[in-house]
Amino acid sequence: MTAPTRQPRRILLAMLIAGLGLATGATAETPRVRIETSAGNIVVRLEPERAPLSVANFLRYAREGFYEGTIFHRVVSGFVIQGGGYDATLAPRQPRAGIPNESGNGLGNHRGTIAMARTADPHSADAQFYVNLADNVVLDPKPTRWGYAVFGQVVEGMEVVDEIGHQATGPRDQMQDVPLKPVIIRKVVVLPEPAP
Repeated sequence: MTAPTRQPRRILLAMLIAGLGLATGATAETPRVRIETSAGNIVVRLEPERAPLSVANFLRYAREGFYEGTIFHRVVSGFVIQGGGYDATLAPRQPRAGIPNESGNGLGNHRGTIAMARTADPHSADAQFYVNLADNVVLDPKPTRWGYAVFGQVVEGMEVVDEIGHQATGPRDQMQDVPLKPVIIRKVVVLPEPAP
């Protein structure tokens, strides 16, 4: 299979960015969000130049209040904390359709980075995200397979991420690694640009 030509890909990318709302309100060069949780706050700097679709998608969910009341439903010590898809009863939230995979953007799954969770389908990422607790190069793309798209970096509150990463977990409702005490995402706030 040959790679698509650059011009149609650029046109498609521009259309997708506009459709996700990046062109209408998410134009900051380095937007930041505050993930307010029951364990404390986490501030993330997003990377729209490297991951425009993932950033626009995440910002849209944040602005719509989608994440309010969701939990970190998967916590694997020394690996990742994952959230944004289920409430405290493990009832799923209904996301929009998945977005194209941006894992080949030059950003790696290093400790403190935030990335899009997905199924085995490489283009299935929707609302769920995870934060890396360690350098997880196994999640990066290779020439033979897709990886998991990194779209930002924790800049404040890594101690909160680590605290969540040390929660006691167990199986629940056919899920593994669910915190025994729910870690609730109260809201995700898009922060104003810092003064120059």
